Amino acid sequence: MPSSLPRSAPAAQHVDPAAILALLDALEARPDIEMHSLMVVRHGHVVAEGWWAPYSADQRHLLYSLSKSFTSAAAGLARAEGLLDLDDPVVKHFPEFEAGITDPRSRAIKVRHVAAMASGHDRDMLEEARQRDPDELVRGFLLIPPDREPGTLFAYNQPCTYTLGSIVQRNSGLPLTEYLRPRLFDPLGIGPVGWQTWPSGRQPGRQQGFSGLFARTEDVAKLGLLHLQGGVWDGRQLLPADWVAQATRKQVDNPDREWIDWRQGYGFQFWMARHGYRGDGAFGQFCVVLPEQDTVVAITAATFDMQAVLDALWEHLLPGLGQAGAGAGEPGRDGELAERLSGLALAARPAGVAPAAGGALARAPFAVAGVSGELGTRLTSVSAAGRDDGWEVTLAEAGNQLTFPAGAGAWAVSAPADRGGGTVPIAACGGWTEDGDLRLEVIFLETPHRLDIELSTEEGTASAAWRIPPLFSGQLENLHCP
Repeated sequence: MPSSLPRSAPAAQHVDPAAILALLDALEARPDIEMHSLMVVRHGHVVAEGWWAPYSADQRHLLYSLSKSFTSAAAGLARAEGLLDLDDPVVKHFPEFEAGITDPRSRAIKVRHVAAMASGHDRDMLEEARQRDPDELVRGFLLIPPDREPGTLFAYNQPCTYTLGSIVQRNSGLPLTEYLRPRLFDPLGIGPVGWQTWPSGRQPGRQQGFSGLFARTEDVAKLGLLHLQGGVWDGRQLLPADWVAQATRKQVDNPDREWIDWRQGYGFQFWMARHGYRGDGAFGQFCVVLPEQDTVVAITAATFDMQAVLDALWEHLLPGLGQAGAGAGEPGRDGELAERLSGLALAARPAGVAPAAGGALARAPFAVAGVSGELGTRLTSVSAAGRDDGWEVTLAEAGNQLTFPAGAGAWAVSAPADRGGGTVPIAACGGWTEDGDLRLEVIFLETPHRLDIELSTEEGTASAAWRIPPLFSGQLENLHCP
């Protein structure tokens, strides 16, 4: 079992429990923010932690672009081992491409530029680079001339991070997870993780770097704490202090971003913020580091409004982080906070009243008429057979399927295997409508994603909609830790 951070009552670390309760109130009051986990670390101690059931502490979670901050750490370690230099031209590490990379600006892109999202391109070029070279994203990226001189323009650009991670993997001869295992994961007590490759499923392939890492909430908190401590862990300098200092300070301006906390500057795969700095990923994955308050906040969630999450932190949590020696509000509320955190849960769909004879589920499988928010989804049919405590559900797509229980008015948690042998942690529930149709909710527990399904017993068809569509692919094989 991975080693855990020490635990402490909030008041013992000068944290007002009322501030955390107010934060929970604010987040849970927003119907467009679905929280999955929260961990607050102060003075090296976990003072608050909670998971919204059916999510749990031991579950890995897709971090999306928060993966980039782990790639940053890998690059810092590789630099210390002489595998790269910040002032190396990127083409130096891909000599087989060099003859075809003729644009002066492309040839001038340095490692420090891709680390800072400052390649000189004015947009995210993931799809363009893939179209230029489907087999080698780095080459496709370098074939597209920058719009400005490298180092002068910020653009959130996935191929930049992919290139940085590719340099580490190429020069070390190891995937990122294997490279980081003895150097970072084991010393930090981070257990099993997984990292998707790009293109998805490519074997052998490079791990994405820019996205695709699955890790626990506490693993995220440990990464933040390592940076807060200047790269030191248990008295040992794991990550070079000068790398941490550079990665977590502004390397390039980014004033044109929509949200205020996304236009405070960018480091090496870390965002600067109005308070401290952070790594973050799509739909509410956060590693927030607050050096002035000696605090780290780790969050996993499902929301389109990530700025609202940070706004809640600044408004409610920040004032409760007292200075050393200062009071912490009402220490007696520690127990109230502990009870609140232990009872966090996502509501399950009500069971409803079953129609006569349990509806027309015998007509299954129900052909899927379409998937709202579809991106790479290949769902073709849904089956649901009644059982004492709910239903046995089968989702089918071309060449793959998954069968699991769904509870009647309660979450049924399982970890079925798909046809490829991959284990897919699932929580599912269902309930009848007044029209005698069956509505199902399926949470893919290692991701932020939930699929809403309705089986029309009259028409014999199914409709499905993602609450938040997966960014890259909604196929079953990509909805779990690889």
